[in-house]
Amino acid sequence: MKTITKIKKLGLVSLLGLLGFMGTVSCSEDPDDSNFYTFTGEMMSDYLKNRPQFSEFYEIVGRAGLTDMLSTYGQYTCFAPTNEAVDTYLKEKGLSSIDDLTNADCDTIARTHLVQNIYNSYEMLDGKSLANRNLMGRPLTPYWHVDEDSILSCYIEDKAKIINDLRDDSVENGIMQPVNTVIEKSNKYVDYLLEQNPKISTYFSALKATGVYDDILSIEDFEYKDTREEMVKAKTYRYRYTSHVWTEIAWVPDQKTLGHTIFVVTDSILEAKYNIAKGDLHALYEKACEIYDEVYPEDKDKPGHSFENLRDSVNPLRRFMQYHVLNKYVASVPDLTPLDYRAVRQTSTSVKTVGVDEDLINPCDWHQTMLPHTMLKVDKVTVKEYLGSSIADERYINRRYDKDFQIEGQWIDPTADPDYAQDSPNGHYYYVSDIVAFSDEVQNTVQNVRIRMDFSTVFPEVIGNGLRYEGTFVDDANSVADDSATPKNGRNYWFPPGYLDGVSFNYPNCYFVLRRPHSTFDSWQGDEWNLFGDYDFTFRIPPVPFTGEWQLRLGFAAEPTRGVMQVYFDGVPQGIPLDMTKNIDDAEMYLGDRFITAVATYDQQTVEQKAEQQKLLKNLGAYLDGRALFSFPNDGSSKSPFITHAARYRRILCQTNIDATKDHYLRFRVASNGLQGNNNEFMLDYLELVPKSVYGVDGTGDMEDDL
Repeated sequence: MKTITKIKKLGLVSLLGLLGFMGTVSCSEDPDDSNFYTFTGEMMSDYLKNRPQFSEFYEIVGRAGLTDMLSTYGQYTCFAPTNEAVDTYLKEKGLSSIDDLTNADCDTIARTHLVQNIYNSYEMLDGKSLANRNLMGRPLTPYWHVDEDSILSCYIEDKAKIINDLRDDSVENGIMQPVNTVIEKSNKYVDYLLEQNPKISTYFSALKATGVYDDILSIEDFEYKDTREEMVKAKTYRYRYTSHVWTEIAWVPDQKTLGHTIFVVTDSILEAKYNIAKGDLHALYEKACEIYDEVYPEDKDKPGHSFENLRDSVNPLRRFMQYHVLNKYVASVPDLTPLDYRAVRQTSTSVKTVGVDEDLINPCDWHQTMLPHTMLKVDKVTVKEYLGSSIADERYINRRYDKDFQIEGQWIDPTADPDYAQDSPNGHYYYVSDIVAFSDEVQNTVQNVRIRMDFSTVFPEVIGNGLRYEGTFVDDANSVADDSATPKNGRNYWFPPGYLDGVSFNYPNCYFVLRRPHSTFDSWQGDEWNLFGDYDFTFRIPPVPFTGEWQLRLGFAAEPTRGVMQVYFDGVPQGIPLDMTKNIDDAEMYLGDRFITAVATYDQQTVEQKAEQQKLLKNLGAYLDGRALFSFPNDGSSKSPFITHAARYRRILCQTNIDATKDHYLRFRVASNGLQGNNNEFMLDYLELVPKSVYGVDGTGDMEDDL
């Protein structure tokens, strides 16, 4: 594993060439007619054909049957390997020429080097996978290093260098990014990759011994694959709808892959920090007992607790290993937190996080683990006041570093190991600086905070299938006339029954839609979820860390075209229906003309005034939106905090005791009179799970932070 010091130096160099958010579109059943050209310039196929140094890759593309595709429609990035790169690849495989490749080999090679959207090198973030996967359905990750000529250069998968003199060469249907090495993505599954790495043999042995190994072997939901094929034949895979004033189309996802993300500690760290010798599972078991006997004291005397029963559900070592595994495939470390981007119009080379004021809060996401009823938190460390010994802009697991607590958490190594593949079709593993544990400290201190989750992180299938942040943030709507599967600025999605685990609804009377991000939407991080129709929708809420009183809140944007919804928690109705047509300054609502519309005016209030206003709203079942949250800034630099948007606020869904050892469900049932607004449209932006220690302040001048 590389040391943190070395990574920090690399990061400083890499920032010099940065880089921004990317758009994405998906593979198509039907070409977008608007992408057919009458042209005089070169198409991608012409570029390859007209340059002798790419003749071998051009032949590979032809044998893969992709020449016509690259001759007509679409927007592609082609990481074309030179003849020299292909020859080196063939030699390494023991082949004498491309004639020795099968057509299937050619198909894999060609599709590995093609991505269906345009990415110039300026847009490629160091260590962050491209938002759109290649035509093999696999992510490609760029890394920036100073090359042998002291030039900052981009390396795809940390190996294939984009040739500086040839990069960013535009063609009619895309952009060329020639590389000096054939890009290979391992087709071995993640369990095989873990086994092949001798640096992590203790963790791999523990995965096997506890049976967690068996739980990470899933690949794809083939039942969904059959369902989707039937929908395509029946032409029911698209859904037309109107959200506010936008007429759009949503598609069902192309596939449902099943994967996992594993955080592993090297043998050397285990030995150095805990004196656990390589392969000593008993010592690792004892460490697990030290952690989990405190969290689950009722299980210490059960037979399954012993070293002889490592596969039992109450066994400390099994729990220890389960907590190191996420129930989703995350392609790169930056994908563990909200989107990094570099706005095109922004003059600074710094990378920011969409929708988050990094000076006020660390951008973070919460992820469910394989340990039942647990999550872990991943922070991108940005708040300089509470940086501690952490590295700015790096990611840490279960970190809480503020005026009251100084818990650093575990650093996630963002680099690829040059000796061993870490990415597979069904998972990815990362090195971490220390063991990751659902300890008493994590349960009752680190996670005893307001848990705020964008709805795209509530459902693990969204990140796991690369559907979060689909598109370019460009604000033109997908009109009803544009019913191809490749709209230029990305797709919206709707999710049929069974796609999202823990979700049920009354299809076809209800449609559940994820709208791709837009730069001007009044939505946190630019995207939003909508319910349409005579809906009756139920989903399993993310787990809370401990049993007690919790408040559940919904963040959203009100619009006159939306509807009214009744909330149920575990089947019990909660309060009055939520009317999504009313702004917070509506005469019938909470603050009326007392709502403050300017940040400067809000900031001039005393703490006592802010606390009094918050108490008034809380008693009426609402909160202002967060001061550290905003939509995507139009000009790349300015931002308008949601706290001064009358349409943006948080509504308390319920306040109740939650048993942290059980599953719990929220139900949303339409309460509109008839088809109100746009088919009873109801918006879900983000969910908050708030413990009483946070929301229960009631003294004079006391308030929950407004971030």
